[in-house]
Amino acid sequence: MTIMAWIGLDDTDHLDGGCTTKNFDNLLVELEKNYILEQPRLVRLWPFAKQRTRGNAALTVEIKCNNHDELIKILDDWWHSQLLPLKGKISESKISTRKQFPADPGLVYFFEKPNEEFYYSAVSREVSLTEAPTADYSWGGNGIIGATAAVCWPMKNHTYEAISWRIPHNVGKKIPRVIDLEMAKNLDEDYDTFMSRDPRSDNLMIAPRGDCPVLFGLRAKLEQNAINACEALLKSPKTEQTSGYRVFVTNQATDDHLDEDKQSIVKSLTIKSRGTVIIETDSDKLIAFAESGDLKNLAQWLKVGDLIQFNGLKALDNTVHLERLMVIEAVPNLTRPSCLKCDRKMKSIGRSQGLKCPICKATCEDRWDETPRVPPFNNWVQPPLDSMRHLAKPTDWN
Repeated sequence: MTIMAWIGLDDTDHLDGGCTTKNFDNLLVELEKNYILEQPRLVRLWPFAKQRTRGNAALTVEIKCNNHDELIKILDDWWHSQLLPLKGKISESKISTRKQFPADPGLVYFFEKPNEEFYYSAVSREVSLTEAPTADYSWGGNGIIGATAAVCWPMKNHTYEAISWRIPHNVGKKIPRVIDLEMAKNLDEDYDTFMSRDPRSDNLMIAPRGDCPVLFGLRAKLEQNAINACEALLKSPKTEQTSGYRVFVTNQATDDHLDEDKQSIVKSLTIKSRGTVIIETDSDKLIAFAESGDLKNLAQWLKVGDLIQFNGLKALDNTVHLERLMVIEAVPNLTRPSCLKCDRKMKSIGRSQGLKCPICKATCEDRWDETPRVPPFNNWVQPPLDSMRHLAKPTDWN
């Protein structure tokens, strides 16, 4: 009798060539010799986790088999020969100040898919190993968290990513990637992929900067679009040879990590160095980072009393890192009236003593005139594409 099971893997990344997607692909190639696999899944998790991997992604696949014991024996052999040797691998980044942690791989095997609740916890907050549903079989350490979360993903919303890997002798030697840049710049327009290039900065977003096996990853709403774009780029003579590619179903651009949008009133506003904005509201403390482009610009425009709508992810310190922002109602600017004779702004004589023109000395009652403030953006504002999170859904999608 054919039975189904779930396999999950996480935390084999390290900066000298370690890559969880490639390690998982190697495992899938081995399993495909004797088993039928459903389409593999790539699941991005909470980005603030202290020991998160470089790409913050875990992998899972559903597999058909006739004998659990036989498959578990294969996984156990694979764990000891291919994955356990990666434990403890670590190297420092030359492009990031984030503290690096040793790889701590985790492999899980479930007879049945666990409840989705753990997945939603793992994309929205820090979770511990003790919170994870207990697998029927598991190997390893910290990576069990992400591996289990990936298995728990209910896939209510999804996109696709086609990932291509470099041939082994180009990995770990700091050999620059060779990709047809002209074709890559037009993938989103020509093949209906998304987040391949940021049109604001012209930065390509398909290739990692570190020395890992991934050559590029192409994201699309439709699987066939991801395949078409990937194969076209691989066929170009201006792209280096690869060891192949695989298309994953992903939770990228789904907003799975966010709760419902909130509305709050601005209570205070602080603009920090480089333009980062701290917004205190009647419900939350929000941060719009300097790198967030128009979102930061809108945040700087706000005034105390403005009613805003927002969403973002809570960090370890409970501040909300804004991922989208919109003005619902802006308080007006208050200005003194102009003198009817001189057209100069009247000035206060003193508390409750009225106003006086600084030129002709004409007086009038104390009052303010209201001038509407029109926001620089009418709808939702998000960071530029190259600063958006993997999980963030563009607000202009249907």
